[in-house]
Amino acid sequence: MNIVYNLLMIKVEIMLSILKFFNIKIKQFFNERKNVIQILEKEISENEKYIWIHVASLGEYEQGLPVFKHIKSLYKNHKIVLSFFSSSGYNARKNNQISDITVYLPLDTNKNVNKFLDIINPEMAFFVKYEFWPNYLKSLYKRNTPTYLISGVFRESHWFFKFYGFWMRKVLRSFTHFFVQNNSSKEILCKFNINNCSVMGDSRYDRVMELLNENNEVPFLKDFKNNKICIVAGSTWKEDNDLIIKFINSCTSTNTCWIIAPHQINLKYIKELQNKIELNSILLSELNFENFKNINLIIVDSIGQLTKLYSYADISYVGGGMGTSGLHNTLEPAVHKIPIIIGKNFKNFPEVSELINLNGIKTVNNFDSFETEIIELIQSNDKRNKMGEINFEYIKRNLGASDKVISYLNEIK
Repeated sequence: MNIVYNLLMIKVEIMLSILKFFNIKIKQFFNERKNVIQILEKEISENEKYIWIHVASLGEYEQGLPVFKHIKSLYKNHKIVLSFFSSSGYNARKNNQISDITVYLPLDTNKNVNKFLDIINPEMAFFVKYEFWPNYLKSLYKRNTPTYLISGVFRESHWFFKFYGFWMRKVLRSFTHFFVQNNSSKEILCKFNINNCSVMGDSRYDRVMELLNENNEVPFLKDFKNNKICIVAGSTWKEDNDLIIKFINSCTSTNTCWIIAPHQINLKYIKELQNKIELNSILLSELNFENFKNINLIIVDSIGQLTKLYSYADISYVGGGMGTSGLHNTLEPAVHKIPIIIGKNFKNFPEVSELINLNGIKTVNNFDSFETEIIELIQSNDKRNKMGEINFEYIKRNLGASDKVISYLNEIK
């Protein structure tokens, strides 16, 4: 299977080099990675010691950030190389407080892997949650590089725990230690005789609590809100927007304002969305000290603003749950002590199920249930406060995941 995988990776690389002439997104993907080795050769110094951290995208970066901060503090004599797989994550955090060098991850071919690791020669490597690249992991293992997974989640339904995933289970043994989010993940690993694991919890709780101490001000939003009940709909997809727009266009309340942050930041799509909305609206990038008057809805047209926008919300809707794209982060609004509404699909999100049972999150499955829940929250300050307090207290009870990782690293240092 390793041979098949390697042949597939080579084939993918060749196909990308051809298809880039016919597809803009593929061209972007290819071009983003073509100069990574040259960048590293220029930036890496043989006189320095390096730690490599890899994340898939923005969500994984934010999830691991509390741990990364501790690592940076613990290993002050090391420099950090941070790699992203996705362009959205890279573009949002290419300038960050953690890394000395930030790059895209080259494709997982033996040639790329060996060049990448030969240049960096990391003394340690950290991956977050779901990042399992066979050739990178095997090469790190052969080099005796301590390699860790942070906030890992494993389920028996994962393909590498099926009979045909035996080769990937061998790859998992390349990790020095697994820091997993829950006991069930640990039990699954142990079932397959992977015992180098411990339960850390989920560092997302630590991260969202840090948001309260950051500067969450967005210019002119306080004036835009103007004491109205502000509803922030974050990371919305078409199925979510259909509900929201239908409600907005039928709502007669004059004491509400809206901020919609679509998951898809595409100008054409955003303009189409704006044209469907009957309220006076504006793009966030267009908002200034003159034009917020008589505006009741803002559409966000940039990445990386959502965590700040939730600080202005009285009610939040978190997208992804009405369709099959996957529910987005509910902890980011929860830390701001606000009630949360989500769609009907939230499988594999244990914190969401727990908060639904605690009555901090309301789930809806159609327009009628959405209308009922949102009207009740608009009309009841007491209900908003009660649900918000439930969400905040839940986060407080789950803090401390990053401390467990650092405690382990301190012991072996």
